[in-house]
Amino acid sequence: MKVIKKVTILLIIVVIVLNISNVAKIFFPLNNSEYITKYSKMYNLDPILVASVIKTESNFKTDAKSRKNAYGLMQITPDTARWAAEKMKLENFSLDMLLNPETNIKMGCWYLSNLKDEFKETDLILAAYNAGRGNVQKWLKDSDHSADGKSLYYIPYGETDKYVKKVNLFYKVYKFLYF
Repeated sequence: MKVIKKVTILLIIVVIVLNISNVAKIFFPLNNSEYITKYSKMYNLDPILVASVIKTESNFKTDAKSRKNAYGLMQITPDTARWAAEKMKLENFSLDMLLNPETNIKMGCWYLSNLKDEFKETDLILAAYNAGRGNVQKWLKDSDHSADGKSLYYIPYGETDKYVKKVNLFYKVYKFLYF
């Protein structure tokens, strides 16, 4: 009986190893890939980065709402959404539109692109997406956080530091699984 149990366990391990990519895709979905691709291209972004931000922000839950009142896949706050909608010239914008995957991804990609125009470097873009561009601008001017005013060697917000690291980790996973 012990031999049968060991063989069964070994077979299960072999099946899992041979299907690791498919198993991993359960935990790292790529829902709404058509919108991710479309708006990443439109706003000159890496679609892997966009997918990684979505995974980090909402775990691909369309109706996600944070305790900070951020909405949808890319967890956009009402103030940022209203500002972005105005800049994007979205007519008749309302906050409930943030729960629409296409609108949310389009707005999130526009915002990432807007941050990219200012900060250029991925970690700065991600830090600004999480903590706000004003905080990143302040950190870049502070010698405790930046030696050159162009990059950060220290992110003083622990939550933002973890966020940047998490998105970067998910980026590697998504690149391995899908691209």
